[in-house]
Amino acid sequence: MINNETKPNIIIALPKGRILDEIMPFFEKANIIPESAFFDKDSRLLRFKTNKSNVEIIRVRSFDVATFVAFGAAQIGVCGDDVLEEFKYSEIYSPIDFNVGKCHMAVAAPVDFNEKSEFEKIGHIRIATKYPNITMNYYQQKGIQVECVKLSGAMELAPTVGLCHRIVDVVSSGATLKANGLIELEHIMDVSAKLIVNRSFLKASPKVMKDYIDLFKSTL
Repeated sequence: MINNETKPNIIIALPKGRILDEIMPFFEKANIIPESAFFDKDSRLLRFKTNKSNVEIIRVRSFDVATFVAFGAAQIGVCGDDVLEEFKYSEIYSPIDFNVGKCHMAVAAPVDFNEKSEFEKIGHIRIATKYPNITMNYYQQKGIQVECVKLSGAMELAPTVGLCHRIVDVVSSGATLKANGLIELEHIMDVSAKLIVNRSFLKASPKVMKDYIDLFKSTL
């Protein structure tokens, strides 16, 4: 049981986008309810009060949640394995898998790709991705030289206009790949939403953080 009158202020970083809808039921079960502006799609606010006097929520890009938590701007957050693996922040501890927001990371290429021709012409593969660290590590383990072109979106366009030979991105249903003339070549990793906490805050206030971790575990 968390006594909010005696606890330090807590900022929770939540991701914008589809994961947010799947995560909110856990917060409702934990009785951490954002103010009404949080649910207003026209609101430009990024920081929100909750029904707990010492708890606030910030809503940021999913790719930025880990950074806010790692640097102590937020004490708790929710993000996917893809973000955790890309940044590998030592200051992040991930105690809970919410088992929602499921997808996977994959390598994809145009349906008419020819792997042998690819290597004969250029000697390496150019890959568009917003996950350059994961991509480089994956191909280094396979002994393949790759060049990463970092993009933030519209990944599926890149091979069709000649920017790259393949892409590495998260895939849900695969419908977007198919619609843009791409096929999945290789599965890199599974992804789901995780609760993350700041290790320094955990060490400084272990009882407080344990209470929150136990609270969210009780919602599973």
